[in-house]
Amino acid sequence: MAPELTLSSAIIYSFIGGLLPALFWLIFWLQEDKIHPEPKGVIALAFVAGMGSVAVALHLELLLAHVFPPGVIRVTLWAASEELVKYWAASYAAMRHNKAFDEPVDAMIYLITAALGFAAAENALFIFGAISEFPATVTVLSGSLRFVGASLLHVLASATVGAFIAFSFYKSSIVKFEYILGGLFAATALHTIFNLLILQLESAGQQPLTLAVFSLVWLGIIMLIFFFEKVKALFKS
Repeated sequence: MAPELTLSSAIIYSFIGGLLPALFWLIFWLQEDKIHPEPKGVIALAFVAGMGSVAVALHLELLLAHVFPPGVIRVTLWAASEELVKYWAASYAAMRHNKAFDEPVDAMIYLITAALGFAAAENALFIFGAISEFPATVTVLSGSLRFVGASLLHVLASATVGAFIAFSFYKSSIVKFEYILGGLFAATALHTIFNLLILQLESAGQQPLTLAVFSLVWLGIIMLIFFFEKVKALFKS
């Protein structure tokens, strides 16, 4: 660790550095449902649950790293584990409360909230590992470019799960379960493709192409903003 930074200072700077961008994005996405806002306490709980779920995901990923060699299977299982714990965080903290989960768009709001909590904790770990040179915190996290795009990727992937849940809002329990599985599969596929592209391009030193991948994520975010309107229309109809 740099001599001018104490352990407590590194923790504080890392926490702030991970938290502030996530809170900015959270405020932005909450504006999409400002007519029927969710309870602030439930939003806070979903965010904190998302942060806590990083510990579960990190543990699972480290276990998987001992079983599977580097490659597509490991990256896919890592992505699946992250999407599962983010879904669990949103489901446990928010979507099990009937009064706080009463319209289709709520699914997307809560999944995005949990995803941003996850991204905040993940990014804080990355920053701490970088400034303290403590390798255990970055065993799973990869390069700086992934750090830059992690928040948007988590939002896009979790919003995909939320969209599947939203479109099954008025359907039977069996159909809802099928939609949840479909959403998790789609989110995992999206997450896996992104990570594989970034890893390959970073290893090949293809900086311009890496930025192009992030441009696709930004395009997905723009499409997500418009998609919110379609989901909100379900509640009005």
